[in-house]
Amino acid sequence: MQKIISSIKKLQQIEEAFYVLDLGLVSNLMETWKRNLPMVQPFYAVKCNPHPDLLATLVAQGSSFDCASASEIESILALGVSPDRIIYANPCKASSHIKYAAEVGVNLTTFDSVDEVEKIGKWHPKCSLLIRIKAPDESGSQWPLGSKFGALPEEVSPLLQAAQTAGLKVSGVSFHIGSRSHNFQAYKKAIEAAKVVFQEAAGLCMPPMHVLNIGGGFLSEPSFFEAAAAAVKTAVETNFSEEERRSLTVIAEPGRFFAETPFTLATNIIGKRVRGELRQYWINEGFYGSMRLAEPKTLLESFIALKFMSKSNNSDDDIDKNPVLVLMVCDKDSGGARTYSSTVFGPTCDSGDKVLEGELPELEVNNWLVFRNMGAYTSACSNNFNGFGSAKITYLTN
Repeated sequence: MQKIISSIKKLQQIEEAFYVLDLGLVSNLMETWKRNLPMVQPFYAVKCNPHPDLLATLVAQGSSFDCASASEIESILALGVSPDRIIYANPCKASSHIKYAAEVGVNLTTFDSVDEVEKIGKWHPKCSLLIRIKAPDESGSQWPLGSKFGALPEEVSPLLQAAQTAGLKVSGVSFHIGSRSHNFQAYKKAIEAAKVVFQEAAGLCMPPMHVLNIGGGFLSEPSFFEAAAAAVKTAVETNFSEEERRSLTVIAEPGRFFAETPFTLATNIIGKRVRGELRQYWINEGFYGSMRLAEPKTLLESFIALKFMSKSNNSDDDIDKNPVLVLMVCDKDSGGARTYSSTVFGPTCDSGDKVLEGELPELEVNNWLVFRNMGAYTSACSNNFNGFGSAKITYLTN
């Protein structure tokens, strides 16, 4: 928290929302990954948060990358990453993007339809494929993906045959149990389903598959991640013999795991209205900025209110011009202080630009609301509606 306070002191005059990125925490998370899943190579999902400093740190830590577009591929190659450390993990790609992947040597991608086989066969015939299957169980995930991506069991054999007929190499199987999943057994069921596909391919006399892509869905909270890692290891050992595991490459596509917790968002209260016992506040970040995919309940649990005050009876002008002298921190439990039914709005003119509702202590204009764990699908999903965008400034710490 001291890093946040120090950054706020520097920014009091401009009152802009900003992020603090803890690069040391990114490195720690990679150590946690390697300790718990040493046999699984992470391909960071760039779409989750493409901040250049986050990407550069992950490059230095030995991560590979999951890209979903030509633009994402280009950004990773610009960091000096070898094309063989990139998977083009979008089952439905524009032909022009497939051509680009062929030109730059990205030779591993996913598919789940006959049309995709035809496009890849035409524009990138040397590419190795992973057949994306629908995870059997997406319960417990905050954002299931199976309604959009993944072959159904009865579609697998025809798709394998289509690839075989097109002369394309299917190297393995891919799945995703859904984003922010709390159901660790979903990995077990998905790996079992993937092994069935390995067997179907063998039955069609296709070259032996050797890649298992277990997707994402991992949370960074230690108890959750350790349980998920244990479920993955047990499922791989149960479904693949020791001999099969010698030639098996297991990869994953974590995004939230690496991006969520290292980012903290600091926002400034720019307006307030009192209506009896109701308190309404406006902050300089909102739905169209970093809050689009954030759950109000999660935001309420993660916020800290920073109320800066002067030790003397200086005027507001004096406080604005001078360094902060006294800090009062209010967490979601308010420390016994009186709370009010409160609504926090974002800065735009859209009445739906609402950040959170709940019981909050009394706050004032120019107080700061700080939201922790704000790195996953936040700034990456922002736009400039009404001339407002996501927080532009990022302070780096180690």
